[in-house]
Amino acid sequence: MTKEKTFEEVKQIEIKNFNDNRGYFSETYNKDFLLKHGIKDDFIQDNESFSLKLNTLRGLHFQLPPYEQSKLIRVIKGSILDVFIDLRRSSEMYENFGSIKLTKESGLLYIPAGFAHGFLTLSDETLISYKVNNHYNKEAELGIRWNDPFFAINWPSNSKEIILSEKDNNLPLWDNIKDKANF
Repeated sequence: MTKEKTFEEVKQIEIKNFNDNRGYFSETYNKDFLLKHGIKDDFIQDNESFSLKLNTLRGLHFQLPPYEQSKLIRVIKGSILDVFIDLRRSSEMYENFGSIKLTKESGLLYIPAGFAHGFLTLSDETLISYKVNNHYNKEAELGIRWNDPFFAINWPSNSKEIILSEKDNNLPLWDNIKDKANF
């Protein structure tokens, strides 16, 4: 069993909203702004995920090299518990995980390549957007079961309440795939 950790490479970045009587405007992506925060990735694809219900769990997904992906995540509506696991064998944080609660006000969350990633919705009608720096490759996709005892992630929900896809419910345990994950 591992413990939850804080990662230097995973970064939460505030973005500024300009509010007025109509609502707000915010700049959600600016390459120069990210460079000032040490993020040099060339994001090439945008993805969007909408979950209807509270307690919807997506993940824990990753892609094998050379298709691994870094992610720049933003919650547009609702809230999530975002979870990330370091799968980089050369990292001092290998096989440790972290989590952070994200809302629209949280700004951006950067997760570098070499991490498994997933999230649990903490509200109904949750919408997230994320950029990735590599295209999806079905043959390179793997995942870790959300309730793997090796990581013992403390999801803020009981297992009977969690809504999963069939695919995510059938993901393997880490001990069964760790030899394949060579980051």
